[in-house]
Amino acid sequence: MAFARVVTFENINPDNVARIRQSMESGDVPEGMPPSQVLFLHDKGTDTALAIVIVETEDEYRQVDEILGGVPANQAAGRRTGVAKYEVAVRAST
Repeated sequence: MAFARVVTFENINPDNVARIRQSMESGDVPEGMPPSQVLFLHDKGTDTALAIVIVETEDEYRQVDEILGGVPANQAAGRRTGVAKYEVAVRAST
């Protein structure tokens, strides 16, 4: 069963989002990061965002949580307002 780490942000910093996008697109991920699927959803109207990281095992979830939980606030997409763990009940592509 897969797991998702879902983080909510407010006061999004566009420069940090651009830097994160560039890093992800170039394959430059944090050291120790397990294989994952990443979604970043940004609502420019409310200046909020959701970051969703999907991994395949609980051990991978713990790794991701430790690595991303250690990101300094000034390097994050914005001010972190919540972190939650979900089991992925359905995942599909059409």
